Amino acid sequence: MPMIRPSSDLRNKYNEISEFCNQYQEPVFITKNGTGDLVVMTNAQYEQLCGKSELHRLLDEGLAETKAGHGRQASDVFSDLEERFGFQTDV
Repeated sequence: MPMIRPSSDLRNKYNEISEFCNQYQEPVFITKNGTGDLVVMTNAQYEQLCGKSELHRLLDEGLAETKAGHGRQASDVFSDLEERFGFQTDV
């Protein structure tokens, strides 16, 4: 369940917010004058979010290239990997 805190808690209850984010791996939503303003999360949560975003971007890019006819056959890709890294795939 999301935690929503006023902006004054960033100054007055920083340790409490930090402990919550680290313990539950959940972000805390900060309001300013009753309106959503910031989201506080751990570094690990942020890096995971950025990683997911990058993965989605790369998948979208790959799908667009495939639709445009610029893709490669999976068997060719796996053959290149086998040759480059010296292992055998079952595809």
